[in-house]
Amino acid sequence: MEVSQIAALATDMAAAKTADAVNVTMLKKALDIQSSTMQGLLSALPPTLPANPNIGRNVNTTA
Repeated sequence: MEVSQIAALATDMAAAKTADAVNVTMLKKALDIQSSTMQGLLSALPPTLPANPNIGRNVNTTA
């Protein structure tokens, strides 16, 4: 291997490392945005309490 090839390989490896770091950072930001969006959507949902608390609690197993 020549010296110029070693330098080019080192440069390519550094660029790949930087690109990987940027990709991981962007993925983390995208996941954070999705998480905050879902928290907002879930907090906007109405509570799931039935109008009559006696309805929906028993299952008829003899039918």
